[in-house]
Amino acid sequence: MADQPTPDRYKAEMPSIPGVSGPGGRRSPGSAMAVKLVGGLLALLLVLVLGTRLVMRSKRVDPPPAQPTPQIEVPAPAVDPSAAIPKVSESYPGIATVSEMAKPWTTKEFFYRNRLSGENIPALLIRLPGGASSQPTGYWALALTSAYGNCRLEYIEDLDKLKTDYGFRAAKHPMVGNPCNRTLFDPTRMTNLPGNVWVRGAIAQGSDLRPPLGIQVKIDGKDILALRME
Repeated sequence: MADQPTPDRYKAEMPSIPGVSGPGGRRSPGSAMAVKLVGGLLALLLVLVLGTRLVMRSKRVDPPPAQPTPQIEVPAPAVDPSAAIPKVSESYPGIATVSEMAKPWTTKEFFYRNRLSGENIPALLIRLPGGASSQPTGYWALALTSAYGNCRLEYIEDLDKLKTDYGFRAAKHPMVGNPCNRTLFDPTRMTNLPGNVWVRGAIAQGSDLRPPLGIQVKIDGKDILALRME
């Protein structure tokens, strides 16, 4: 009787794959090397991704800070110096109070409204030395426009200016001057005009024909009033 073939004789052999051991065998050195290589590639890829993100973040341009809203400065309205100067008329004749004009040579500007023309004429009130504050004779109110011409008169307290600008060296107190012709009027002196009319402000020097136009003053209790202009 022929020999019976054993089962192992007809068992198919599994093909061997390089680097892979059989069942239950150890991993070959080539397989370990491949695993390390793949792990290294993954680590390198992770480093590249992280590095790229850092580079892109550093190159990101932050938007410029918002500019503050420009502040528009609105200019303050111009102040008219003449707004504080009282305007005197027949309806509102008050110029000042007696207490305001307590000291000799104190002055106060005002506008006197011409009843006929409606013009506001610049004028000046002067507290005279020696006169009683409760009496009209203690004051001189005058128009600051020359009686003939359009020159603006000025009240001069600086005695040196009287010497240098007007050439008047005898001044011992303030004067009223006409800068156009260097005429000076003395507030302490009276003069007689044609028609036997006495007015204050005798000419101390110059060529003007007469003193400035005077404004009649009245004292009403504590108030100084302007009645009319000559």
